[in-house]
Amino acid sequence: MKNESESNGLSSGINFMRPISNIARKIFQDSENIVNQKVAESIRNSDYISRDLSWLQFNYRVLDQARAARRSIFERLRFLSITSNNFDEFFMIRVGSLYNYLDFSKERVDYSGLREKPFRQALFNEAHNFSTAQSELFTDELMPLFRENGFEIIGTDSLSDTEKELVDQYFRKTVYPMLTPMLLDIYHTFPVVNNKALTFGVVTQTNEDSKNPKRLSFVQIPQNLPRFFQIPRGAVTAFLPLEEIIRFHMDKLFRNIEILSIDLFRITRNGDISIEESDDVDIDFVDEVRRKLTSRRTGRVVRIEVEDNYSSYMMKIMKQRWEIDYDNIFVARRMLDFTGLMQIVNHGDFKDKLPVHPHSIPPRGFIRGFDRDMFEALKQKDMLLHHPYNNMEPMIRLVEQAAEDPNVLSIKLTIYRLAKESRIINALLKAAENGKYVSALFEVKARFDEENNIREAKRLQKAGCFVIFGVSSFKTHTKLMLIVRKEDEKVTRYVHLSTGNYNEVTARLYTDISLLTTNEIYANDVSEFFNVITGHSVPDEYRYLITAPRNMRNSIIELIRKEASNAQAGLPAGIVIKINSLEDQETIAELYKAGQAGVTIKLIVRGICCLRPGRPGLSDNISVRSIVGNYLEHTRLFYFHNGGDSLVYGGSADMMNRSFDRRVESMFLITDHNLKKECINILDYNLRDNVNAFQMQEDGEYRRVEPAEGEPAFNIHVEFYNVPENVAEEANLF
Repeated sequence: MKNESESNGLSSGINFMRPISNIARKIFQDSENIVNQKVAESIRNSDYISRDLSWLQFNYRVLDQARAARRSIFERLRFLSITSNNFDEFFMIRVGSLYNYLDFSKERVDYSGLREKPFRQALFNEAHNFSTAQSELFTDELMPLFRENGFEIIGTDSLSDTEKELVDQYFRKTVYPMLTPMLLDIYHTFPVVNNKALTFGVVTQTNEDSKNPKRLSFVQIPQNLPRFFQIPRGAVTAFLPLEEIIRFHMDKLFRNIEILSIDLFRITRNGDISIEESDDVDIDFVDEVRRKLTSRRTGRVVRIEVEDNYSSYMMKIMKQRWEIDYDNIFVARRMLDFTGLMQIVNHGDFKDKLPVHPHSIPPRGFIRGFDRDMFEALKQKDMLLHHPYNNMEPMIRLVEQAAEDPNVLSIKLTIYRLAKESRIINALLKAAENGKYVSALFEVKARFDEENNIREAKRLQKAGCFVIFGVSSFKTHTKLMLIVRKEDEKVTRYVHLSTGNYNEVTARLYTDISLLTTNEIYANDVSEFFNVITGHSVPDEYRYLITAPRNMRNSIIELIRKEASNAQAGLPAGIVIKINSLEDQETIAELYKAGQAGVTIKLIVRGICCLRPGRPGLSDNISVRSIVGNYLEHTRLFYFHNGGDSLVYGGSADMMNRSFDRRVESMFLITDHNLKKECINILDYNLRDNVNAFQMQEDGEYRRVEPAEGEPAFNIHVEFYNVPENVAEEANLF
């Protein structure tokens, strides 16, 4: 006999609902798969690579350095830390920019042809894949190597009694006084959780309110304390994460309260703020920038990194508050925020485990000691510096000499990024003190360097320098300097034009070129340029300069079209361009046309590349490679065959919309025969590298370049220190 529940169908109804649920789930999954297939097809069929997806591909190339078994564990951790820092910036700027469209219901169509919502899904899918790759590398490949290299990252469960006493003392005296639990309930507003700060979400339970017994509090980990507490253990140094010390002592912050869960998390906020100078002259532009910087600290949340098995109660509250979904949640397998690993990398005990870069060499054609009198050296001949192989000292010595020289009348320069303790600024202060006219155009909108630039600009102002804070709504990214010196009955102008910043620290790590010259044509162009950007002047035609936003895109397109015309006429034609990023659609379209006309085009693009190489009928004649290694490739060089009379430009600009339309940029023609051949050789070496190079495939993926069988390794970060005397003269790109 059937029981009542069976006879009335209740029992069978439960079983019956399961296949319905499974069917519904399958329909949903099939629908989702169809959508994903359409998204993937749209991305695959586009003639352009998505800028954001290309950026993620770049970070994979950096992560590849952390995989390299040839590197020490400390180098590998350093590269992993760099990828983490890059990933933070990616979410703050690129994902933040996407949310500017999503939050304000503005239309955005990616190069892949996708609207903002389906593109968001594709982007987050790839971002989660990358996050997983980081975590797996750290956990499975790097952590097993720690002990054999003299250190380990430990938890509180491995502490001896003596070590526990040390940790307790550190907590009581240093950490505990800095902690402030921030309770969230009907009596407290939602706390401001700082961007990129490690924070604990603590769920507690109280009997005071029987209807709502749970409470959520935030405990932010002090950002001005070291990430790890160091414990010597003989031959091994143990690093105990600060968050584990706080977790272990959390009951000291929540006395006589039941703690249900303690979860470490970290948020990333939108940092893509558009800072535009107001046309209202009564508004202090610098104060506007400061206000924008404040908003960066409280911008919308675009990512949460959190420990596994986190409290669903906590996450529900955070999701509602910050208007995010599960796509924004990145679960960490082991450790949050790999940037903290730099404390281990820079530990004094491991200094000899990091690579030592060779000593810099003099620029070609000069012997050591040439920079004792830079004025005399430059009157003899122009000088090309290739950083970091040639250091920045000649340029700095020139400014320092100018500051002290009684015959120097004025110094003008543009400043985008500076070292924290800048010799350049000290020299300009000395020059002003000595009565020279000093004019500095400071870019206060240089992302993440705004505060430092404003501070240094104020110092110059107080010293009597003429300081300009940007040019209208444009970001000044060009790197130019002009020194005017009275010599006997004439005036000589010393000019510096560069692809890199006036930053002596990054010049040791970034590859760049710069030109020092007394050539009057350069001097006239740069003088005219300063009159334009500091005053109210419409320039005549420059002879050796190409500038943005005036005509850089059009000039580059004309140079590309000239190569296409030569190819169509049966003349030799070729283009080689080395830049950081290639994104401008108009320029890419012209490169496609030139390739189809028969021009061989070789592109060396370190980071973002929206051009799709090697697609039949579109870009058969175009190749793209990326160099990622010990130095950050920052050089911008443009080579056009020009029927055998090659044209070579250096410059501050990448081929991006922002560079052409919203930035003050400059490209400078290299006219000296020997220096031009040096630049051609730089490009040639980049094309020969088989250690740091990756070749971009038609589908947007990158494949590491390996030496062919029997072929010696060619690492440009080594070879540029040992360039043979005559090799530049023999350099040939085609």
